[in-house]
Amino acid sequence: MNREILHSRNFVSDAVALITEAADQAIAERGVFRIALSGGNTPRPVYAALAESGCDWNKWEVTFGDERCVPPESDQSNFKMAKESFFDHAAIPAANILRMAGELDPALAAKNYEAELLARSAPYIHDLILLGMGDDGHTASLFPGTEALGITDRLVVANYVPKFSTWRLTFSYPLLNAARHVCFLVSSAGKEPVLEGVFGGHSDYPSAAVCPTSGRVTWLLGGGA
Repeated sequence: MNREILHSRNFVSDAVALITEAADQAIAERGVFRIALSGGNTPRPVYAALAESGCDWNKWEVTFGDERCVPPESDQSNFKMAKESFFDHAAIPAANILRMAGELDPALAAKNYEAELLARSAPYIHDLILLGMGDDGHTASLFPGTEALGITDRLVVANYVPKFSTWRLTFSYPLLNAARHVCFLVSSAGKEPVLEGVFGGHSDYPSAAVCPTSGRVTWLLGGGA
């Protein structure tokens, strides 16, 4: 795995530059840019700035690395956050935005999403997957001690998270590690001990197991690291 750690003083603009560079390269080489979005608060201003970047939106195909099991109009929905900050301001064709159906039964929603990906391309390989990292080292909805960590024969799974007494939908490691490029967008203030464990290579933190087989990982750190 090729890993790069970048400490940014201009987090949003650096993130946008990384994403648009990946988009330009993918479109030039393959005619389509397949990107998975992350939820949470950290990427919101990145998406808002990205919407103003003037990309060739017709050639973007957007997926989600995880989703809460809520309707798309819920304030907890990753899709709603992305819609308000990004999709409402960028002319990405609706057919190119693949939403996880958090309002459905979790197992069915995961199965349907995996099938939708494979109907687009088999195997489905992302050009760029954006991820975050929580204080407990989780990424997407791969939380410590949950069953999804051990799944190797599915691309998208329903994962019960005891910490929140709720189900989540999430990419599994096989899909994450098939990507050409994974970028962690992390506001690192207060997360230094977890980052040290992840970067040390001997960690049980879920983020540490994101190791693309033939791709690379970038950690873009803002906010104190």
